Amino acid sequence: MSDWLSHKGFIYIIGFTAQLLFSARLLIQWIQSERVKKVMTPELFWQLSLMGSFLLFLYGWFRDDFAIMLGQSLTYFIYIRNMQLQGSWKKLPQVLRGFLWLFPVIISIYSFNNNQIDLNRLFKNDQIPLNLLIWGAIGQITFTLRFVYQWIYSERYKASSLPKGFWLLSLTGSLMILSYAILRKDPVLFLGQMFGFVVYTRNLILMRKKGA
Repeated sequence: MSDWLSHKGFIYIIGFTAQLLFSARLLIQWIQSERVKKVMTPELFWQLSLMGSFLLFLYGWFRDDFAIMLGQSLTYFIYIRNMQLQGSWKKLPQVLRGFLWLFPVIISIYSFNNNQIDLNRLFKNDQIPLNLLIWGAIGQITFTLRFVYQWIYSERYKASSLPKGFWLLSLTGSLMILSYAILRKDPVLFLGQMFGFVVYTRNLILMRKKGA
């Protein structure tokens, strides 16, 4: 990997930018929900989610962190689907839509090394013990299940929404990823999850008051 790509400062900028986008989506969703005293799902929530996922996947790849890459791989297309349900996906330029669809394929092809994926790079990283990697992966899967649940729920009702189960899974997965971030000494994951933890809790409180 080129020196300019492996520079820690550049990598952290990508990671923090991704977390800023994720935090911004939650802040916008939170503000709109507080205004009407019920949980809202603005279009910008999914647009910022897709942008953040794009960057955080790159961050995980540069950091050789399979747990991060796994989490973003599982949610990337769910963000696109929600944009389709809300009608905002078609508003993007066709070239950009094509690139976003092809992005995971491009990364997969680029990751091939001597006709085989360099699994050692992801699963034999000296900085991430195997047991910690497994814990992080479980946390990411739990965190990702919230969007699988949300996707199924939205498809059932043909409208993009954020039901109670989404926030419960968010809170559980967030706690697991927070512990992973502390053990991994990853400031990007830690700061992102700390803000999210507050928003997830507040949305559950709003739902409880509404009797949802």
